[in-house]
Amino acid sequence: MTEPITAAAAAAGVFAATNLDDVVVLTVLFVASRHSGRPRPWQIVAGQYAGIGALVAVAVVAAAGLLVVPDPWPGLLGLLPIALGVRALLTRRDDDEPAAVVGSLLGVAGVTIANGADNIAVYVPVFRALDPITGLIWLLVFAVLVAVWCAVAAALGGHPRVVALVGRAGHWLVPAIFIAIGATILLTSGALPHLAALLT
Repeated sequence: MTEPITAAAAAAGVFAATNLDDVVVLTVLFVASRHSGRPRPWQIVAGQYAGIGALVAVAVVAAAGLLVVPDPWPGLLGLLPIALGVRALLTRRDDDEPAAVVGSLLGVAGVTIANGADNIAVYVPVFRALDPITGLIWLLVFAVLVAVWCAVAAALGGHPRVVALVGRAGHWLVPAIFIAIGATILLTSGALPHLAALLT
């Protein structure tokens, strides 16, 4: 009985450590949804599941030796949230409504994948070391925690202080958060020096 509990605790720890920043992204999306109606809450939840599912699927396939994930090129996915943030800033209206940076399930999934591309480097060696039963426990824990993450973000997105802050500055704050997330992904992944080396 201790082994499944230990496996579940380990899975929860790894998920929390690698997806803590997703709470910020999800909160921003839920706030934007409250103000503009886009993306819809179900699209946020489904997009988060699709994005995390894609990351885990790539990691499992790579752990089985069927795929090589070139490092650090996944960091270039940081260009996606930057592009979305810049587009939202350029197309924003004159009112104070928060910008709908992402408006669809696929958009949410794309941002989730971009934000978690570096997670693959953690997941691959972990899944390589797990037996099938323990791996299934990890997948179940991940699935449950995605729901928990969405619930926490939805609660934060409805908090009066958060709503008031985004109401005052959402027209630039929401795109700025996406640009900052994308820049962080690019800078911490090490993709930029490799790209510069190829171009010179």
